[in-house]
Amino acid sequence: MGEPVYRRVVVKLSGEYLAGPQPFGIDQATIGTVADDLIAARAMGVELAVVIGGGNIFRGVEVSARGVSRPTGDTMGMLATLMNCLALEAALERRGQAAQVLSAFVMPEICELFTRAAATRSLAEGKIVLLGGGTGNPFFTTDTTAVLRAGEIGAEAVLKATNVDGVYSADPKLDPKAKRFDRLTHSQALEGGYKVMDATAFALARETAVPIIVFSIAEKGAIGAILSGVGRGTIVAG
Repeated sequence: MGEPVYRRVVVKLSGEYLAGPQPFGIDQATIGTVADDLIAARAMGVELAVVIGGGNIFRGVEVSARGVSRPTGDTMGMLATLMNCLALEAALERRGQAAQVLSAFVMPEICELFTRAAATRSLAEGKIVLLGGGTGNPFFTTDTTAVLRAGEIGAEAVLKATNVDGVYSADPKLDPKAKRFDRLTHSQALEGGYKVMDATAFALARETAVPIIVFSIAEKGAIGAILSGVGRGTIVAG
């Protein structure tokens, strides 16, 4: 692969992807594959921070619909993201890659609190930084967290890993005529109502001028390919 297009990025992973073929939980083979891809990308000289959802363990929105308050449900979901971060940290360290979990919550017995200084220090030390706990506030998704943290740590892009190779006008699995976009502006993504990220995340990315690259994580080496500028995906910028 050639020289990386970006030198510091936030990779956004869905929690559901970590379940692999299972209906829920963490599939060790899947998380191992993700760890290998992240390590290969780090070997390119790119500083990597990772935000992971928690939907493979707990979905706050769903439990809130059954009577639990939304703030409580969202907090439970944020704790699930930390479980995923700890699992990925273990997978990275088993492979000899230093990693650091930083939490939006104060929990010193488990991991360090997220601060901009802590994150940038760990990145400079060559660690892959895993950002758990969402924003620390209810009503915000991990998509928004990824864009927020990217702005805070000076990342050059957010790499949104999905199960499709970009942004489409409709679900390509349901609509064979769905149009795939190579490039969109933040405003076009918002106005089009594309569901690959939530509106708050796109609006914040527009305000902070952070590009979002939407790509499929299914292929081995997909992260490195996007970083090299040869991977297939949709760039949301401008």
